[in-house]
Amino acid sequence: MTDTTITAPAHGVGLSDAAAQKVRSLMTQEGRDDLRLRVAVQPGGCSGLIYQLYFDERFLDGDVSVDFGEGVEVVVDKMSVPYLDGASIDFEDTIQKQGFTIDNPNAAGSCACGDSFH
Repeated sequence: MTDTTITAPAHGVGLSDAAAQKVRSLMTQEGRDDLRLRVAVQPGGCSGLIYQLYFDERFLDGDVSVDFGEGVEVVVDKMSVPYLDGASIDFEDTIQKQGFTIDNPNAAGSCACGDSFH
């Protein structure tokens, strides 16, 4: 069972302990300590908006950043902040599913595949 303790920071995106551990592990595998986890919302998908979740060494004008400790930093661009306020990121590792999940209270609905929302 994963620990789902979520901390809600300034940009409104929370990161569970399990997700933070996975981010830390992936950064160690990459052999880099200058990366941030960037979370963004982009137009696309069958419902209108899709999530982008990737490592980025850049810090852009207007970015909001929160340090979750031990080198784990989550960055959200200023355009995505309103769409992600209150969202939480978790990491699941079960027989049925492995990967990051985003629970977003701002999503009014999503498509059948679950990859996009509106």
